[in-house]
Amino acid sequence: MKTALELLQQTRRMPLVAILRGLEVSHAVAIGEALVESGFCAIEVPLNRAGALECIELLAQALPKDVLVGGGTMLTLADVDAVHRVGGRLMVAPNCNARVIAHAVALGMFCAPGVATPTEAFVALEAGAHALKVFPAEMVGYQGLKALLSILPVGAEVWPVGGITPENIQPWKAVGATGFGIGSQLYTAGKAVSDVRDQAAKYVQAWRDAC
Repeated sequence: MKTALELLQQTRRMPLVAILRGLEVSHAVAIGEALVESGFCAIEVPLNRAGALECIELLAQALPKDVLVGGGTMLTLADVDAVHRVGGRLMVAPNCNARVIAHAVALGMFCAPGVATPTEAFVALEAGAHALKVFPAEMVGYQGLKALLSILPVGAEVWPVGGITPENIQPWKAVGATGFGIGSQLYTAGKAVSDVRDQAAKYVQAWRDAC
């Protein structure tokens, strides 16, 4: 099994996380396969919708082992244990809870907690976070991210989440973003597999064009 640092190196090749809020168990594998076919290698299923753990388990079993699968909206130690138990290796949260981050790190999970301030960013890094989910990105803005990066350790991974489109990947990357989490602009419950595949391909191409 790969270490979290090995997973970080892996995600750097295509640092786009598909956020599948409301993913239906019956469609989970088909949606996951469509994303992988388009070039995604990280998938997050937020826990605040029914069936999330079952979806994570199905995706972890069905997709190639180099695809990072895990949970979002992970707020407690119990959330971390539950996702890890079904095979999830990715821990994502909208907030910064040092105890939850450290627990996930101890289990060998890749951790991307949510931050919006320098204080939260440093707390997350000290707890062992591998990437910082800058959320909500619309509130932080391009200049806010640029200012945040000016005081973070060189090489810190920062992934804006919220309102990310294929069209604004380039300007976010220009101010220092190293990856992105993409939610409703990519997937909403019930969206056709073909539409998800097509939209995912647009994001992958936008990232490649920005590099």
